This record gives sequence, structure tokens and C-alpha cells, in this order.
Amino acid sequence: MKTLLILLCAIYSRAAIVKVRAGPGYDCAYCQPEQLHISFGSKTNDIVVTWSTFNDTTESRVQYGEGVMDKEAVGNSTLFTDGGPQRRSQWIHRVVLKDLKYNTRYVYHAGSEYGWSEEFSFKTPPAGEDWVVRAAIFGDMGNKNAHSLSYLQDEAQRGHFDVILHVGDFAYDMHDDDARVGDQFMRQLQPLAAMLPYMVCPGNHEEAYNFSNYRARFSMPGPRESLFYSFDLGPIHFVSVSTELYYFLQYGLKVLDNQYQWLQEDLSEANKEENRRIRPWIVLYGHRPMYCSNLRDDCWNNFLPNRVGLPLLGLGEYTHSLTTMRAKRPWIILYGHRPMYCSNSDDIDCSLEYTRKGLPIVGVYGMEPLLKQYGVDLVIWAHEHSYERLWPVYDEKVYNGSLEHPYTNPGAPVHIITGSAGCQEKTDPFKPSPPAWSAFRSSDYGYTRLKAYNTTHIYIEQVDVDLKGKVIDSFWLIKDRHEAFTNL
Repeated sequence: MKTLLILLCAIYSRAAIVKVRAGPGYDCAYCQPEQLHISFGSKTNDIVVTWSTFNDTTESRVQYGEGVMDKEAVGNSTLFTDGGPQRRSQWIHRVVLKDLKYNTRYVYHAGSEYGWSEEFSFKTPPAGEDWVVRAAIFGDMGNKNAHSLSYLQDEAQRGHFDVILHVGDFAYDMHDDDARVGDQFMRQLQPLAAMLPYMVCPGNHEEAYNFSNYRARFSMPGPRESLFYSFDLGPIHFVSVSTELYYFLQYGLKVLDNQYQWLQEDLSEANKEENRRIRPWIVLYGHRPMYCSNLRDDCWNNFLPNRVGLPLLGLGEYTHSLTTMRAKRPWIILYGHRPMYCSNSDDIDCSLEYTRKGLPIVGVYGMEPLLKQYGVDLVIWAHEHSYERLWPVYDEKVYNGSLEHPYTNPGAPVHIITGSAGCQEKTDPFKPSPPAWSAFRSSDYGYTRLKAYNTTHIYIEQVDVDLKGKVIDSFWLIKDRHEAFTNL
């Protein structure tokens, strides 16, 4: 019995070591930094360095400088426990490098007394708005079949980009195999994301455990756990939203309402005359598209909730089938406070029929009206494993600038879908006949380049990885005025 107790104590002590805070004589077996990536902080000359260790290191440090690492910044770490059956844990470290010089290359490494990462470098963007912004944009890239990754790594290391936008769906999936798939994905991404700000938004493949892997691993600007945020870069105001809040309603409507109210305020501020004069472009990105012409189920219903809002038309029009449930449990009893019918003298309560007929609008939280109201220029999506360029469109109607120059002063926002970076689910085919609003389609693997040359010209092109990096589509978006689409 005594031997058994000693053995159990030894096993327990060994199992608990991962979560014990380090102290004198601490043997840190898994303290080597890995999965490094950087992002913009509250300003574009604030850089957030994020990485993981599998033991606690008691400190989170980044040594950095111009050519030599003669400065140091200290941050903090948080214990993240995946929701899978093994409840695997890791420490996620964050350090903010504040008030860096603009347009300057820095070298850095991250770690602690128990171990340092290899050395990386990044270049801060120029100050102000008068410079060319170069972005790589893609979505839906996994560990397996990541066709675009080597091309992106090569271009990044050659200095072709200032920022990376990953428009949802990572690793496939980050929580799989008790989050080991997420760990491996972040390792694969490190040569790219440790040298360029890697700005992200959540996709449907991040949903597990209430997006816990996504919220823990990334460090986007603002206090909203990277679900939605915005940042300014050169002449562009970038806005990132979570389309998934419209689809996973089991987590509640509060966060969707928060995002919608925030989005209204953010776009309203960006659209003020004094702000639009110096930073006229508004580019919004999120995972699931408002429009698409693929064969997937998502594209058969053009009344997508992130575009037109949640279909709160009344309980009588709720479309989920109850057939299977009713075979076992036929009685359904509903109760609520305000009646659907009443004959009291209170005219207000007895004449308003919201609970019976639904809200007096088609839907709530629809984003497309906000795109019109605040003059959003360009909207970028992923989710469909393909590339699709749309004509300027609003409410399924095309508003080209002119017959010869459709993207010169267009009458509606321009949408791009770029979700073919590569994952094990392969690419998606299209419907045989494209809708009137679809301008160009490709199911090849690839990614998108964006260059904002100035306040009037943006150039966009699609790189086809299947064709060894050939550009298969390109266009100029030209606007000499940036304002609400009052014509719609």
C-alpha cells in the first residue's frame, strides 16, 4: 500500500508539471518558443509578437532593435486549455513593441531565460497615408494541401507585401487532434507570419468550443478577442468582421449585437468628411460571402443572413423541421410574457403584433445596408474554395460605373471571393451559368494581391498557383470620390 501511494504521488506530480509556475531550480522541459507571428497593435507602429510554449516560462520577453537587438520589451502569458478530450494546455505569450520608428526594419527574437526563438525581422510601414499599400489576401488554408503557402512565403521574403489578410478557416481544423493540428499549422505559418503583420478573421472551421483556439492564438487590435476590429494602413481603413456570429447562434445574440453596433460606429467615423479626405478607401473583410455562384448549398440561397440580416419574420415562419422530434414528443407548449392576441383597452400592447407577425423589418443586423450607407469601396470574402470577382452590386443588382469602365466610380461596393489558398477539402466548382453580377470565376488554387497606389487607384490581381504563379485576373478600382452610395 505504501509503495502504491508513493507511485501515485509521483505520477500526479509529473502530470501537473505543465501547469506549475516556474521557480528556483525549475526544469523547463517544454519552454522553447514556437509558432511566432506578429500583428498590428493599436497603431501600425505598435507590433504585437505572439508565440507559444508548452511549459510556463515565468516571463515573456522580446529583444529587438535596428540591426542589433539592443532593446527589450516585456509582456505576459496566458494558459490556454483546448476543449478536446485530452485538455491539452499551452502558454500563449504576447509582447507589444510600442512606438517603433516608421518605415524601419527591426530584428527580434522572443523567449525567456529558458530559451529563445531564432532571429526574425520585420519592417514597419511608412507614416501617414501617402504610400503604396501591398497586401496578400486569401482564405481557407490548411496544414494539408496548402498549395499557396510556398508562393506566399517566397513573396513575403522578397519584400513584396506589407500585410497579410487571412480571411478565415485555418489548419482544418485548429482544434483537431486536441489542437495539435493548430500547433502544426502555426509552425508552418511562422516563416510568413513572423515577418509580416498577419491579420485574421474567424471562419466556420474555428467554431469549436466557442472559437476558443482562434480567440486564444491571435492578437488583433482592440478588446474583442480578435472577433472584429479595424485598423488604418496608408490610404485604407480596413474593417474585419465575424460572419460566423450570424450562423452559430447557440453562443447568443449579444456578441452579434455588439459587433453590429460597433460596425455602425466604426464605419460612421471612417466616413466622416475629415477622415475620408485623408484615408478615403474603406475595405471590409469577413469569411462567408454575401454573394457567390458555387454549387455549394451556401450559394443557392442569396438571402444570406450576413447580407440581409437574421430572418426574424415571426415564429410562424421559422423553417427548421420538427418532424423527427414530433414523432417522439408530439406536444409543443410555448410560453412568453407579451400575448399574441388580447382585447384590453391598452391600445399599444394590443395593436402591436411583433410576436405574431415578426419585427416590422425583413431582418436585423444585415450588413449590406451599412455598406451602402457608409460607402464601403471593396468587400473581401473567402469560404468558397475558389476565386470570384463580382461586378459592383447591391441587392443583387449590378451598378457598373459605365459599360466601358465598370470599376471606375462604380455605383455600388465591389466584392471579391478568395478562398482557394488550399486545404484538404479541395476547390469548389461553380454553377454552370453565372449570375448577372458575377464577372470572373476560377476554381484553381491561388491567392489575391492588392495594391493601393493612392487615394484614387487600387489594383487587384489573382495569382493562379496551379499555373505556377500566373496572374489570371486583374482590374483597377478607380474612384475620384468616396462617399455613401446615395443612388441605391
